Amino acid sequence: MLDIASVVRVHVDALIVAQNHLVVCDAIARNAPVRKPVAMSAPHMPKVAGIDSALPAPAHTVAALHEPPGAPVVMIQDRLAGWVSDLTTLHELTERLAKTGSMDAALNEVVRAGAALVGSSRGLVVLEPASRADEHIPRTTVGLGFSHGDLGQLETVPRAATSYGRLLDETTEPATAAESVGDVLGDPGLDPRHREVAVRLGYSATYAVSLTAETAGRIGAASWFYDEPAEPVERQRHLVGLYARYAAEHLARLLELESTRARESTIADELLPGRLPRVPGVRLAVRHRAGGDGGDWYDALPLPDGALGLAVGSVSGSGPSALAAMGRLRASLRAYAVMEGEDPVAVLSDLELLLRLTEPARTATVLFAHTEPASRRIVLAGAGHAPPLIVGERRTEFVETSLSAPLGMLSCWEAPSVAVSPAQGETVLLYTDGLLRRTGDPMDRAFARLHAAAASVPRSLRDDPGAIADHVLRLVLPGGADVSGPGARGSAEDVVILAVRFD
Repeated sequence: MLDIASVVRVHVDALIVAQNHLVVCDAIARNAPVRKPVAMSAPHMPKVAGIDSALPAPAHTVAALHEPPGAPVVMIQDRLAGWVSDLTTLHELTERLAKTGSMDAALNEVVRAGAALVGSSRGLVVLEPASRADEHIPRTTVGLGFSHGDLGQLETVPRAATSYGRLLDETTEPATAAESVGDVLGDPGLDPRHREVAVRLGYSATYAVSLTAETAGRIGAASWFYDEPAEPVERQRHLVGLYARYAAEHLARLLELESTRARESTIADELLPGRLPRVPGVRLAVRHRAGGDGGDWYDALPLPDGALGLAVGSVSGSGPSALAAMGRLRASLRAYAVMEGEDPVAVLSDLELLLRLTEPARTATVLFAHTEPASRRIVLAGAGHAPPLIVGERRTEFVETSLSAPLGMLSCWEAPSVAVSPAQGETVLLYTDGLLRRTGDPMDRAFARLHAAAASVPRSLRDDPGAIADHVLRLVLPGGADVSGPGARGSAEDVVILAVRFD
């Protein structure tokens, strides 16, 4: 997985200390009572030529302030209490934002927190980085209090007619930080389409802020909507402006994280097989869900005498180095499989020796299976890998394999092979441990969850290995197969399922 922190903490402690210091000084200066100045004492010079050199006392130009003794203290306390309350709220909201590890969660938190600060119940945030060089991050709109249909209607309003659209399109420097429209329907120059949508959706005022980061520039805008003509007061504008600055920095870092993950996912896909081979007697399907790790891989290659070599594995580490190691390991296994694929133990032994000599600091789990489709016979060996799962009409069971250490962990790897004979119409599932880890459950419960998902495959889907893999993904993964697709956010574990159906 990537060596990039998935959560960026936003601190406001320094802001609180600085503003509290300024607040106290300002409050004391404004509310301190004016006291009678003490007359300056000057030395009495001796009389010269009958002239009295005594200086008269200066006249007072400011009258004393007559207030109850406790009034200034109460005023200071009230103002301090208000400021502390505001800063505490800001601190809590930025803390909550900092805990979001995915872009979707962060955008939803931004629009919700902003609505609370400006006193609105509806809003939207548009993620649209000013630089479109990164094609992996599309334009994203998240709404609060609006349905998908409502957001679609807002999209039909010309951008120049909306406050957030003007902020997004602005090219002048310095960029406008916020724009308020206190009475949308009262504007005589309002765009006709905007008026129609405003009446239909029932909003009468908007307040929008720009999301601008120091390094990434403008990355989007947020807008909140009021049911009646209204504008946020100065205090609310100040708080939401501070929050928008912190939010923009957090979103910019998440954008960089998403971009890096997408690039590594693309590289990983290029290192994996472009298509699966077609071998008489079996049908293959694979589902690869990249989560940012980049170390999980699979392979399927034709072997002499009509045999088929199948492999799944995972290398330790994360980032580009893990991707490179995965590519080297897969290429080496292919070479050993062609030479001695009928003996999976020999293939893994050679692979372990190569790994130990060339990359002694790295470990890997691998499962290699020599398959004979004509006789429906599989001989397999695993190194620290999860056992395959057989799915059929009469049984759903894990293949009994012996315990073995991952490659590179022991000075000499050794484990016996296992022979399996699937029946006609049965499907064998080979998978990486990322499928189990993504469940968030202990390993025993994750295995039980996988078994239950495979056992519940409907009879109508059992003839299609791809449908079986999709069904298992939907039931095993917490968010289902869709949210765990390529480029999925919020999880660091790669997932591979290689389904082999015997006709």
